[in-house]
Amino acid sequence: MQQIINTYRQFVPAMRFAGIKYHDEDRVDGTFASKWQDWFESERFSELESLLTSGFKRSYEDHDASIGLMRQKEGEPFEYWIGMFLPEDSAVPDGFDFIDFPASHLGVCWVHGTEDDVYCKEDKCAQKLEAGGFRIMNDEEGARWFFERYVCPRFTSPDESGKVVLDICYFVREE
Repeated sequence: MQQIINTYRQFVPAMRFAGIKYHDEDRVDGTFASKWQDWFESERFSELESLLTSGFKRSYEDHDASIGLMRQKEGEPFEYWIGMFLPEDSAVPDGFDFIDFPASHLGVCWVHGTEDDVYCKEDKCAQKLEAGGFRIMNDEEGARWFFERYVCPRFTSPDESGKVVLDICYFVREE
């Protein structure tokens, strides 16, 4: 059983997200796990990690996290991107697309559970954040952006009971 064990506000600098976009038809058995496996086998994250600067690392605590970025807007296809946040003016390698985000505030939830239990809890996290006074933002086109953040070692090193922590983050309004 998973539970949300922490919620907090985090300021992030202007960033460029570099990655590859997928849609619902790219799912295998209902998930994007095969796409993640392909990313690791192809060492795509290593290529992006090489673009992290020391200044960016100082300005964004979770700079080394792998990201599953989602865009949701009623009447439009769901988007699921795999990639990383990079310094705002990074040159994006061939084969990757990018999205620029201004300096922002995030509402962060830590979902604690076995790896199989922490996924697909975005709606639960949004409800928890809103109940805690966070105001989730939509972009200028009315789309909501949110993401899974796979932070080491929270996600990569299970605790003594075999559980991990997956961050679910939403862009929220300033207080």
